[in-house]
This record gives sequence, C-alpha cells and structure tokens, in this order.
Amino acid sequence: MFTAKDFIPTSYSQTLESGQFQWSAPSNIALVKYWGKKADQIPANPSVSFTLNNCKTITTLAFEKKINPDNFSFDLLFEGKPKEDFKPKIQKFFERIEIYLPFLKDYHFTIDTQNTFPHSSGIASSASGMAALAMNLMSLEKVLNPEMSEDYFYQKASLLARLGSGSACRSVKGEVVVWGNQANIEGSSDFFGVEFPYTIHENFKNYQDTILLVDKGEKQVSSTVGHDLMHNHPFAERRFEQAHENLDKLIGVFENGNLEEFIKITESEALTLHAMMMTSMPYFILMKPNTLEIINKIWKFRAETKNPVCFTLDAGANVHVLYPKTHKETVLQFIKDELVGYCQNGQYLCDEIGNGAHQIK
Repeated sequence: MFTAKDFIPTSYSQTLESGQFQWSAPSNIALVKYWGKKADQIPANPSVSFTLNNCKTITTLAFEKKINPDNFSFDLLFEGKPKEDFKPKIQKFFERIEIYLPFLKDYHFTIDTQNTFPHSSGIASSASGMAALAMNLMSLEKVLNPEMSEDYFYQKASLLARLGSGSACRSVKGEVVVWGNQANIEGSSDFFGVEFPYTIHENFKNYQDTILLVDKGEKQVSSTVGHDLMHNHPFAERRFEQAHENLDKLIGVFENGNLEEFIKITESEALTLHAMMMTSMPYFILMKPNTLEIINKIWKFRAETKNPVCFTLDAGANVHVLYPKTHKETVLQFIKDELVGYCQNGQYLCDEIGNGAHQIK
C-alpha cells in the first residue's frame, strides 16, 4: 500500500518532447455520502460509490515541451471551444499536484474535454472531468517513468483526481469504490479511492441507475461551500460516525445481497445529506417539489409491487433511481408512466455500473 509521499518522484529516466493521450472517465454516485472535508481534500468521513458507465467525460491532453518552464501553461477547450471560466480550477489543480508531477511547468498543454451527458444536465461533471485529466497526466508520467507498476499508476491517478475534486478519486478504477479510511476495509485510504476488496453478491452486478433530471440549472450552493459548512455544524460529529456505521453495514449487505437493507441504508444516506444542508448555517433546501413527488411515488410503487427499487440524491434536486438489472423492464415502465412528468423537459438518463476510466487509443 502506497502513502502520499511515495507518489513524489525524485527523477525520471526518459524524456518526451510532445504527444497526446486520450482517456474517458465516468461519473459516480455515492451510496454512503462524503460531506465535509479537511485540508488538502481529505474527507471528514469515508464514502462508497457505484461507478457509472455511460455518464462520462472524454478528455484529450496534447502537450509540447516549452523553452522556458517558468509557469503553468495550458489552453482549455470544452467540446472544441475555449472555456475560460474553467481555467482557474485547472490552475488551482496544477498548483496542488505540482509536487507529485514536477514536469508540469515543462510543457504547454491543450486540454480538450467533452461529456457524453448533456451540458448543464445537472449531472456533476467535476468527478469525471478531473479523473479523466488525471489519467492523461499519469499516461505522460508513465512514459517518463516506464518502470512504474499498474497499482502505482492507478492509485496515484486517484490521488491526483482527488486534489481536483474529492469524489473524482472514486471514478478511476473499480465498480464499487471506497474512499476514506475505514477500519474494517483493508487498504482503504483518505488519499485515494480503492476498489471494494470483499465479496459482492450477484444482486449488485450490473446494477442500474436511471437519473431523473428534475432541475438542470446551476447548483444553488457549490460543493466547496457545502463541505465548508460542516466545520461548525451542530450535528457534524454524529454524522461522521453514522457514515462509518453505514459503511460497515454495507460490507455485509454487499456480501449477502440483502436488497431491503441496501435500500434502507442508501435512502437514509441521501436524506441525511440533505438534512445536513438544511440544518447548516446558512441553510439550503436543494430538493425541489418534484424531487419529493418522485420520492413518494417510488415509495408507493415499492410498497405496492415489492419491487426493490430505491433512490439516492447528490447535493441537488435530481433523483438517481437504483434497481437490479433483473427488474429493469418493470422499473423503466414505471419511470415512463409515473415519473417522467416530474423531470425538466421529460429528460432522464439511463446508466448502470461501470468499472472506471479507459484509455482511448
């Protein structure tokens, strides 16, 4: 197991004048939520997520060696067009990771990125975007240091992604990913995400996630501001304990396939996340009326049909509808009949569990 210090290189055995790489990285949806962080993007509590498959960012990184390596130099394109308002975030990211990638100032980079999901769809793209960029940067470092192992490559990529966007470290590798130190999960770390190391029941293979786009507008509160509100939150410490407890429970649930218990933990975590925002100072209600309508419809459908469908939420109004693949036909019909009317412009996205980032040759 590597520590953060292991990822600081002393020298490189190879050189490279120019080139380009391309990677895709998916978004992810947390089951146990990360909310609240310490310095250097360290989580206040552990989290676990399903890696998605279809909602992803595709990023091309072109690079050329500079004559004067005195500062960071990059152009940023989104869907082929300059995106100036993204540049401060990349600048900050480069500043954070320079200690781990000391070659950054040696090159001028052109970062060209696009999403497979609609822009401003309300799906968080920072996780997939930062993970894709981290994978590209690691491909460059692997050319400079070809001796690095695959484990080192992926763990360092996850560490770098974390420094861009905390949850991005869960989008690098694995179907179910744990981030944050958890006593009962071997290899878990605050510094990078790790694949869930224990048995996962067949019930959770190819799990489905249909994302109902209730509100596609800008987030009412940024994730950074939201996390900061946990510092003086009256219920923060108990919440952090609860996350550890729920993650421990999920270890058993993933092994025995108990969908009823999975639903209880997942929905409770979603509502707790929003409860923390509603009880912070300042306080926020990020759900919309249609979010609540959808939740109540899901509860009614589950009670009447015994179908193991449930919901989870990110820090926004959209609803992730989770269900086993064996129930896909029934649940999608329910969504079309009962839930689409609560989505903005009737829009929803169908996704399922994937296994992380992929290099595009």
